[in-house]
This record gives sequence, C-alpha cells and structure tokens, in this order.
Amino acid sequence: MATGSLLLTPQSATADRKPPVREGSGQENGQGSSAARNSASAALNALATPVTDLSASIAGYPREQVLTPDPENPADKSIKLGLTPYHAIAPKLNALQELGNRVSVEVAGESAGGHRLYLVTVTAPESSRETRAQDRMRELIENAPQAAAKDPAVKKTYKTPVFFNNNIHGNEWEGTDAALGLIEQLATAKDPKTADLLAHSRLYFNITANPDGRIAGTRANANGFDLNRDFITASQPEARAMRQIGIDKQPAVMVDLHGYVNGTLIEPTTPPHGENYEYDLFLKNTYANALGMESAVNGLGYTPAKDGVDPAQIPFRDQEEGWDDWPPIFTPQYAAFHGTVAAHTVEIPLQVNNAAYESLPVAELKRRSAINVDVAGAAMRATLNFAQEHRTSLIADQIEVFRRGVTGAAQVPVSAETVPGVPGIGPEDVYTTEFPRAYVIPAGATQRSATAAARLVDHLLANDVRVSRATAGFRLAGRSYAKGSYVVDLRQAKRGMANVMLADGTDISDKVSVMYDISGWSLGRLWGATVTPVRSGSLSAVPLRTVAAATDVGYVAPRGDLRLRLDDPQEIAALNSLLRQGVSVRQAADGSAIVPGSARAKAVVLAREYDVAFDATKVTGGTPLRLTRVAAAVTPGELFALREMNFDVVPVSTAVLNAGFDWSGADVLFASSGLNHAGLNTAARVALGAFLNTHGLVGRGATGAALNAATGLLAVQPVAGDGDANGVVRVVNSGALTTGAPDHGFVYAPLWFTDLGPGVRVEQAYATGDPLVSGHWRPLADGTAGPTAAAGQASVVSGPHAVLFGTEPLFRDHPKGEFPQVARALLSLSQ
Repeated sequence: MATGSLLLTPQSATADRKPPVREGSGQENGQGSSAARNSASAALNALATPVTDLSASIAGYPREQVLTPDPENPADKSIKLGLTPYHAIAPKLNALQELGNRVSVEVAGESAGGHRLYLVTVTAPESSRETRAQDRMRELIENAPQAAAKDPAVKKTYKTPVFFNNNIHGNEWEGTDAALGLIEQLATAKDPKTADLLAHSRLYFNITANPDGRIAGTRANANGFDLNRDFITASQPEARAMRQIGIDKQPAVMVDLHGYVNGTLIEPTTPPHGENYEYDLFLKNTYANALGMESAVNGLGYTPAKDGVDPAQIPFRDQEEGWDDWPPIFTPQYAAFHGTVAAHTVEIPLQVNNAAYESLPVAELKRRSAINVDVAGAAMRATLNFAQEHRTSLIADQIEVFRRGVTGAAQVPVSAETVPGVPGIGPEDVYTTEFPRAYVIPAGATQRSATAAARLVDHLLANDVRVSRATAGFRLAGRSYAKGSYVVDLRQAKRGMANVMLADGTDISDKVSVMYDISGWSLGRLWGATVTPVRSGSLSAVPLRTVAAATDVGYVAPRGDLRLRLDDPQEIAALNSLLRQGVSVRQAADGSAIVPGSARAKAVVLAREYDVAFDATKVTGGTPLRLTRVAAAVTPGELFALREMNFDVVPVSTAVLNAGFDWSGADVLFASSGLNHAGLNTAARVALGAFLNTHGLVGRGATGAALNAATGLLAVQPVAGDGDANGVVRVVNSGALTTGAPDHGFVYAPLWFTDLGPGVRVEQAYATGDPLVSGHWRPLADGTAGPTAAAGQASVVSGPHAVLFGTEPLFRDHPKGEFPQVARALLSLSQ
C-alpha cells in the first residue's frame, strides 16, 4: 500500500471480535497479564480488545466441550469459606455436562488476569435448525418488533432468555456456588415443571464474572477496576464479555448476585430512576419478581435471633433514596437498554469479606457462606418460577420496549394507573426524557477530532447502537453537514442506549439529597468528538448507509516531515510509541508533535494501529521530546489510562517512598491517591523534595493539592466542593495544556483554586453561572461548596514545576477527550 494516500483499517467494533477460545489451543490458561502488562499492550487492549461473539455458532444445544483444568491454587481466597475455588470450576463444569443433554459450556472471554470466563446455558436440547429458528425470532423481536408482536411462532415457541450474573465483585463469592448447585439440579431433575421450564426457556449463567477477584479476594479485577462501574465505558475485558452476552442472548430477565446487605436487598431501587428506560415496563416486572424472591428468601426460615439474618428488603418499597438506578454503569441498569424488563441486583445478607474474612473464625465464615449460598439459590429459583409463569408477558414487554424505540413512541410515565400492582408510586418516581430525532457526529472542519469520532462510533456499534454514514453532504434541521458525517437515528430499537450515551444528561441536584454513584457521564461531551443533537426533522432525504464499523481516519502524508496532533489519547499513544522506538520528535509551539520524514515507515504502522493522522508540515524548530517515565500515585483507572496512552509508568505510594524509591529513573510525579506527605519518613521527604525541585508534580484532587501545599511548588489556595458532587461541567480552556480540549469536563469531589500567586497560569476555569450540565452537585448546608461557588474559578493551574487539576480528567478511564490534558502536563514538566 502506498504511503502517499494511506487509508488504514480501523480497530472496529465488528472487526475486533475473535472466535471462541478453543480448549487445548494454549490461549485459555494465560496468567497474570493485568496491570503489570507493558504500556504498549495496555494501550492496545484498552483501545480494541477482542470479545467472543456468542451468536456466531450455528450449532444446536447442547454445546459440550472438555475444559482443560487450571493448576490447583491453594491460595484461592474462596477455599477458606468452604466455597468453590476457581481452579475447581472447570472440572465441575465438565462433570455437569456429563449429567445429560441440558448443559452447555462456552468460554465468553478472558479476564484481565487471563482467566477464562465461563458461560453456561441450560435448556432442552435443540437441533441446529431449532437453534437457527430461535436466533431468527430473537432478531425479529429486536429488529422488527411490530412483526414479532403478531408472529404466532414467537408467542408459542420462543424460549425466554434468563441470565444470572455471578461474582462480578470478586469478594462477593456465593452467587457462583449457588449457580453451580442450581445447574446441577436442573441437569438432573425429572419432574414435569423443570421439563416445561427448559422447553420454553434458555437459562444463562455467567459462572464468575470476576475470576481475578474471586481468587485474590478483592472487589476489583486484576487491573483494579470495579467491573460494576464499567459498563458505559467497557474498558475491561470482563465488562465487554458481559456486554456481548447481553447483546447476543437478549435476556428478558436477569439477576446480578452481590453481597452483603442484611436483610437481603432485592431491587427495584429508590429514585432517581434512569430517564432513558421504558421504566413502566421495567418496574412492573422487576417489582413483581422482587416480591417472589422476597417470599422465597424469607421462606428459608432464617431469623435474626437464630441465624443473624434479617428479613429481605426492597429499596423501591422500603427506602426513600440512596440506592438508585440512575446511571447505566451497573449490570442490571445496563441490561435494561438491551431489552431486559426484569433486572435486579440482589445483595445476599451475611458479610464474609474484608474485615470479617480476616477476623472471624473459619467455622463462622463457612456458616455464613452456606446461608448466603442458600439465599442466592432461593432468589434464583424464584426468578425461574417468575419467568416460567410470565413467559408470554415478559416477551411481549420486551417487544414493546423495542417497538417504542423503532416507532419513536413516547415513554409512559409511571403511576398507579400505568403500573398497577406496584404500591407507593409517586411524582418522585417519574423520570422521562424527550428523545431527539437523531444525533449527528459531523465530518469535516466542524469535527473536533476525526479519531475521536471514529472511536465513539465504534463504541456505539459495540453497544449494538445502529449508526449510518452520509454518502453525500446534506442539510438537517437548518444545518449543513459534510459527506462522511455519521447519523444516529433515534428511531431504533435501542434508542435508550444511544441516548444514554450521547445526551448531555440532566442536573438532578434538586431531586434527591444523595446518590449511590456517578450522576453524569455524557460520551457526547467527554469523549472528544463533536456530537450534535437534532431535535426534529425528517431523515428521509438524507443519503445514509448503515455501517458496521467507523471509517478509518489513519493517514500518513507522502513526503516531508509529519505533524501529529496531540488532542486525543490515541495520538498520545502513537507519540509515546515513536519515542519508545528512539525517534527524534519535536513539539511545536501549538502543542503538536513534529515527526521527521525519516520515520515515515514507523508512522504508517502507528497510523494503522491507533487510527491517527500524520499530516505534512514545514514547521521547523520546536522543543525536543523524550520518553516520559511517570512515577504515579494514582487510582487504578488513572493508571490504566496512563498506560492506555503508552506512558512508561511506575506505581508509587507512601509505603513505596518510605521503603526507599530510586527517583533517578523518573521524570515526573503524578499524584492523586495513596501518597500522604505527612506519612513520609525523613529520608523519603528529603528525596521527594529534591526530585520535585528539579522535575515536577502533576497533582489531581485533594491528594495532589495537599502534596503541592506541603512542598510549596505552586502558590494557590485549593477550595473543595461538596465531596459527593460529580458530573459533567462546562469549562473554559485558556492555556497551552488545554489547547484543543473539549469545553466540558468531568468532576468528582471537585476542587478549584484561588489566591493565585506570581507565575501561576490558569489553564482552565469552570464556566460562569452554573457550570454543572448533568450530575449531582449541591452546596453544603452553609451554602458553600456548590457549583455556583466554583463558577469562573480556576479548575486547572500550572507553574514551572507543577500542574494541578481540580477536575477528574482520567476518571475510571472514561472521559477520553480529557486525557490529553494530563498527557500534555506530564510532557511539559518532564522535558
């Protein structure tokens, strides 16, 4: 291929899938990749990691295979509880497959730590022809819901998909064991009710969603991520595997097993409720199944006096706020956008993790775990009863979810009339939105970043959102758009998924006093691409072609030196790869990187790998750049984002510095978590001070601001906003570090900076007025710390030896468009 006009294949949402892992191939037993992977691999895995397409097989059921065993691991934390260690799962699944013809096992992917993710299907046997018929009906339900509603075959023969997700938090173990027990019961039961259930249902079990955490006894996976916060971002392989299960299996009912809340907590949730759901259908079914699970759990006979087990609780009924379903980051809430109409987190009752794991006698831990397995099993069996009894109405409601999307029908606000049988519905439960007609992700000069636009399109496609591309220029709602612009038509089955990702979101600060987790996340504002909502108008005259992947934008100019913009994390990753290879790169006055024409062959490879453009340039001069080694006291999400951008990162902490850290190999310190200057011993303080006097600090949040204050690098006064505040905010960029950055940012426990001393530059400020666009940010009781107090104040400041962020530009690896701000800060202080 000629480099003069290089069009390269992108890392697309469809091209990046791999076939299922085959036993004996040598792939299935990889250990210990995780956070210790080198930075180049981390970047590749983050930007385009394959997932298994579970809909690709034309085989019927059962789909049996002999799983190779994992090495026995006596350190597996589940052993102490009397539960199934990870290494025993494969042999157990092999044995379950031998019990008859109802149990199938597939490998849905691999964890961050290289452990297999097992998906078990339990159903009555199907021929290949019958399986193809089931697949056609599933596709009809999503793609042609009005036809599916009238199809007698759907009503008569379509098998209700039910999904049980287990152990997503690794140290909440017992769902796995309950699932294995239930599978065995279903595999061997001879009664007519079980035969009828399996003839009319497919039951899917994600045996352990987080094997890394199960083994290590940690909530997070091997990369340090809470997987039950990752669905909107899908940075982790486990989340991508669960995403694919939701797309390929399209469950009508799902239960996500967690721990530990006493009494057993069974969703639906308190307000606020996600405004993009078809919540009337969701609440109707979720509440009804919750009642059945509550009855089953309480019916086990455990009591507070005898067993320490309190009666089950349903947050929607029993609480006012604090356990909400607002963000799409949790498994059940994310599942709703794929058509699940009854979805639950279930929190089993008796704590066995964290301090309890270390302090309680083994016998007591095993007693508690046995009760927890019993409770989880009761919730699962009750769900199967519900799915069996309500099969017809569950599928009809799933069809209705998709019909509303396809036809552009209005949402139905919840009320006593629209959701009969659910007590206590009030105005506080009504959350709806006005869907735009479409979104346009423009091509051409109005697009901030073609690379970011392509990444966003591929992410939408990976989440089963339909995207089209204009084959010619067009006008829509009074605006002109160039050929190649992408259009997301909201008249589609998964309009809720499209809108929850692309919309600004809503400021819900006045709705509730507290939120369980984040309240704003807009990919349309935070991922670096320009996204335009179209409120009205017809798309009939727009020349569109449906796409399966974003068109690649990778390009290398045919001659002369090359210019690489540094406005996107993939461009930063490409830069760091060049530096790692010893290429002499200079930084121009506008912040871009100048690459010598002699490195054109390397640029071709990187343009393909990262889907970035190397344009021709005649700029001379500039500041030489070198590979930056970052000493990082940061969160797991920030560490992952740094490695995604190909930085050479060595994690540090108070303990690491006190043990005697060799600063000679570091170029800059990034501090946001786990580093307390007051906790350093004398030698560590002296060494740190000497390093910062000649190098630099990039600080984020309270930890970064405190370290700056202790070392006196930058004369500023940090002011803390509400510690629970979070969301999308408007910002004004004014410095070299924020050149080309989006005019929105993300905050969590926001800071701003006042009393700026000599030499302090304002790189970015919160917008005037109320900067909060979406999320939850209230002032404190005394009226301070709210968003209007932050208005107009500096959110990012810099000086000769420090850059401080009051925003969260790398939060959970999510706000992709903000990443380059941190990258530029690190580069500016390390050269």
